[in-house]
Amino acid sequence: ESSTGTWTTVWTDGLTSLDRYKGRCYHIEPVPGETDQYICYVAYPLDLFEEGSVTNMFTSIVGNVFGFKALRALRLEDLRIPPAYIKTFQGPPHGIQVERDKLNKYGRPLLGCTIKPKLGLSAKNYGRAVYECL
Repeated sequence: ESSTGTWTTVWTDGLTSLDRYKGRCYHIEPVPGETDQYICYVAYPLDLFEEGSVTNMFTSIVGNVFGFKALRALRLEDLRIPPAYIKTFQGPPHGIQVERDKLNKYGRPLLGCTIKPKLGLSAKNYGRAVYECL
């Protein structure tokens, strides 16, 4: 599900070689002292991910797999990113000091939020919600 699988057959399956893009579980071991609990090691091909996109990477890896009702519990414990993929992340164009200078805010954390609802607010009400967050 988090790479090429889905719960049903879809017509687009035949449009590409799915084996090339599949995530693969390459090792399973029992959790010490627990019954019916396992640690699974999964690898994904780099071609599955958009270069330099943290959002794409996490969406691809965890996606909606955490919402599967068949799973009673699921936890991502470790993530290893190959150096070749890390090199595609360019990082921010400038550092935190530039942001603090732009905002004239020093000596405290800079926080962000997502206004809800994300869609449907007028510009006036969106601005009001943003102002209330400050």
